Amino acid sequence: MKDKITAFIDGLIIYDYILFGSVFTLFILFIVLAILLRRKVKLAIFLSIFSFLILFVGPIVGYIQMHKFLFKNSITLTYQKKLNFTKAVVLKGILKNESKFDFKSCKITASAYKVSGNAIKDMIFPFKPFKKMSILEYDIKKGDVRGFKIIVEPFTYSKDFNISVGASCN
Repeated sequence: MKDKITAFIDGLIIYDYILFGSVFTLFILFIVLAILLRRKVKLAIFLSIFSFLILFVGPIVGYIQMHKFLFKNSITLTYQKKLNFTKAVVLKGILKNESKFDFKSCKITASAYKVSGNAIKDMIFPFKPFKKMSILEYDIKKGDVRGFKIIVEPFTYSKDFNISVGASCN
């Protein structure tokens, strides 16, 4: 756990610090406003609750949305084949850097999940894939297109399945 926290802090960029600072400033501002308006109890309680909501939800939602915007990418799966004589699935695709920044690294993850005839189960199965495989790509310049190949093995599932591919870049 300590390693994950250390890696997270080491991976922060200047925009993250600006986000966290502005969220903390808003928290302090609303708390001071609630103290100043303490005579109006309902408004003071609302501002206090709102300030704590900003303090706890703001950094999480802000971090996720900001990184979606700053490190925008798209993945296109061009080839998928389950091999007959080897217990593996071969995936080929294209990763495109659509952001205004260069990526230091991208973790491309392929997830295989079951498919059933039930619509409710088909919505739930992607959240719990039965097989995942990841690769890393380094130094992707802005606007650059990079091809990748992932071999998911051992792949012993014999029924109907789908594969989703996603990338997390920084």
